[in-house]
Amino acid sequence: MKITETAIPDVLLFEPTVHGDSRGYFIETFRQSHFTERGIDLEFVQDNQSLSSQGTLRGLHYQLKRPQGKLVRAGAGSLFDVAVDMRKSSPTFGQWVGVELSAENKRQLWVPPGFAHGFYVTSQSAELIYKCTDYYDASDDRSLLWNDDTVGIDWPLVAAAPLLSAKDEAGKRFEDAATYA
Repeated sequence: MKITETAIPDVLLFEPTVHGDSRGYFIETFRQSHFTERGIDLEFVQDNQSLSSQGTLRGLHYQLKRPQGKLVRAGAGSLFDVAVDMRKSSPTFGQWVGVELSAENKRQLWVPPGFAHGFYVTSQSAELIYKCTDYYDASDDRSLLWNDDTVGIDWPLVAAAPLLSAKDEAGKRFEDAATYA
């Protein structure tokens, strides 16, 4: 497994070794020691999966009282995955990183607790599969506005406007959003 830091060093890109032949392939998608060796002492407690059509943007979501770390990958299709640093004490506060995740490239992104997370589907449809370090809590769910000018995410939109949920349309601007210490 090749593991590299992104422009925000706490956000890691995992690129698994693919063992393939004429029958197909095998990849290891998770190994706890990769986290432990980097001083990340968190336990994954929940796995999630979503299917979305092209042009769907989900996010940018985070939980304030029960922050979730997420290890995300595309099980099918391709998407642009984004993490925004919401930690006031961080030197990268308010900065974002985005990477293409696809079933073809098999990459995974580690989004640590303290980050808002979202993705945009660039293929006909995409399946996002992710592990979480804390349980989902609807009463603690927050949404940062996907197109906030302060954050300035450069989404690779395939249409003029993304498909959004009502919650995501009403996301908070960065200057009004709750943040971590």
